[in-house]
Amino acid sequence: MTANSHDAEHQRLIDQSVEIARLAGSLAHEIKNPLSVILMNMDLLAEDLAEGSTPRERRALTKVSTVRSQCKRLQNLLDDFLNFARAVKLELKPTNLNDVVSEVLDFVDSQMQEAGVEVIRHLASDLPSVLVDRQKIQAAILNLLLNAQQAMPEGGQLWVRTRETPQSVALDLIDTGSGIDDETLLHIFEPFYSTKASGSGLGLPTTRRIIEGHNGAISVQSKPGHGTQFTLEFPLPARIGGSERPAGGA
Repeated sequence: MTANSHDAEHQRLIDQSVEIARLAGSLAHEIKNPLSVILMNMDLLAEDLAEGSTPRERRALTKVSTVRSQCKRLQNLLDDFLNFARAVKLELKPTNLNDVVSEVLDFVDSQMQEAGVEVIRHLASDLPSVLVDRQKIQAAILNLLLNAQQAMPEGGQLWVRTRETPQSVALDLIDTGSGIDDETLLHIFEPFYSTKASGSGLGLPTTRRIIEGHNGAISVQSKPGHGTQFTLEFPLPARIGGSERPAGGA
C-alpha cells in the first residue's frame, strides 16, 4: 500500500467514525424526546396513585416508581453519551493550571468535608502556563475528584499536586481509597465499562477524550487497599506549536 493510499484509507476511517458518532448522537436525541414524555406521565400517574390505600394501588405505585427510576437512569445515560460523542471543540488560552485546580477544589470543598475527605493541596509555585480550555478541563478534574470521593466511602485523604516536568505541567490526584484491581485497570477507559451499579461507564472515557484533545495524557496507578493516583499531563506551549513558552499566570 502506497503512502497516498494509506492516508486515503485512514481519512476514510476517520470520516466513517465521525458519521457514526453523528448518527448515534442524533439517535440519542430522538430517544430523549419520547423518554421525557414517558417520565412526565409516570410522574403524573404517581401523583394519582399517591393517595391509594388498597393493596392493588400500592403495588401499582411501586411499579410506577420502578419505571420512573429506570427512565431517569436512561436520561442520565443518554446525557453522558451525548457528552462523550460530542466532538471536543476547545477554546485554548494560556492558563495557570493552579487557578483551574483551585476553582474546582473550592467548588467541591463542602462536599468533601461532608464525606470526611481531607484535601491536601501541593500546588507548585511559578508554574508555567499551558494552553487549555478552562471549562472542559474543570469538568475533567471534577469527574476525577468525585470518583476519588466515591472510592473513600468512610472518608480519607486526597492529595492534589501540581508540578512541572521537562516537557509538561502535571496534575496528580492521589487518594487513600479502596484502589482498583488489575483487571479493572485494563478496561477503566473503555466506554460503558463500569463497576458501579448505576454508572454509565462514560465518565473516565470522556475525561480521557478531553485530556487527549489538549494533546495531553492521562495515566493511572492503583493497588487494591492502597489507593489510586491519576496523573494528567499538559504539554508546554513550545511543545505544541513551536511558540515561545509564556510566563506563568492565567
